[in-house]
Amino acid sequence: MVESNINNTPPPPPPPPTTTTEIDPNDVIMLKGHKSEVFSCAWNPITTSLLASGSGDATARLWNVPEDKEAAIQPIILNHLPNLNDNKDVTTLDWNPTGTLLVTGSYDGQARIWTQKGQLRFVMAQHRGPIFSLKWNMKGDLVLSGSADTTTIIWDPETGEMKQQFEYHALAILDVDWMDNTTFASCSSDKTIYVCKLGQTKPLKKWVGHEDEVNAVRWDPSGQYLASCSDDMTCKIWSLASDKPIQQIRGHTLQIYTLQWAPQKDSGILATASFDASVRLWDALSGTCLHVLNNHTEAVYSISFSPDARLLASGSFDEVLNVWDTKDGSLKKTFKADGGIFEVHFSKNGDKLAACTSNKQVVILNHMNK
Repeated sequence: MVESNINNTPPPPPPPPTTTTEIDPNDVIMLKGHKSEVFSCAWNPITTSLLASGSGDATARLWNVPEDKEAAIQPIILNHLPNLNDNKDVTTLDWNPTGTLLVTGSYDGQARIWTQKGQLRFVMAQHRGPIFSLKWNMKGDLVLSGSADTTTIIWDPETGEMKQQFEYHALAILDVDWMDNTTFASCSSDKTIYVCKLGQTKPLKKWVGHEDEVNAVRWDPSGQYLASCSDDMTCKIWSLASDKPIQQIRGHTLQIYTLQWAPQKDSGILATASFDASVRLWDALSGTCLHVLNNHTEAVYSISFSPDARLLASGSFDEVLNVWDTKDGSLKKTFKADGGIFEVHFSKNGDKLAACTSNKQVVILNHMNK
């Protein structure tokens, strides 16, 4: 009797579909003050409410972002004049691992090191063209820059002196990334990737295989694999043990502009963002596409994983900021900004998400963990 009762029980209703939540306006803070587009933004790794932003107005700004949207914010302004040509863009910036120093790169080829309080330590003026990528190593004792002048330079941040210049690429260098504290990869419009090491006069590797400009390179969290993405619409996975890519990732229908590995060491999950208006999540080593994330209508310029890799943010020139669930590919949150989005970045504790726009603003979304 009891059994038949159980059998006759209607199945529970299916769970309601996950609904995308509009961002609560109380969780949105607009940082205003830049006089031109804001190209880059980076959260301090230690002081999790401190954000640096770089703009076409010849400044970077340091913002202490409050929890409360009504609180007034007076940024510290890092003035990048005099500049060496007519273009005043601050193109890239990066905090050192201890959060005490910020390095900024400009379109006029100068790199600068600043303290957290906004004091200028060094101007490093060896490059003869725009700096497109700039990174501290994990130890925080070296800075690496890649420039349109076709060279990469390793700098000593203690003195502001150049330690070594690498002149292997034939065209502009579009991205650089450290593998360990002295070894790095660089990619270029010349379709190649080099792996070089401080103190070595020859490259450790030259990787050829992309059929168009290579836009970005990133080592996975273990430092074992390098992912590269290109205007040839592919992403390739490389290992120092091989001269050829160990995996080719295909699926995007236009140029792939950027990529990010999920921060977990062994997940092997890679996100790519493309001019085809989609973001894709991949199992990188097998080349399997896990999810296609479609809610943009224009090129996606930037993606950022939350520190626990549960969320992925994407920003596009369609002015929309999307936040995705990486497990099931569902859209969790969406926000319409007032301008195209150049870069998105989750804070170190995952609570805040920053997006910088073509409309001179930096948008902060608070309470991302809730």
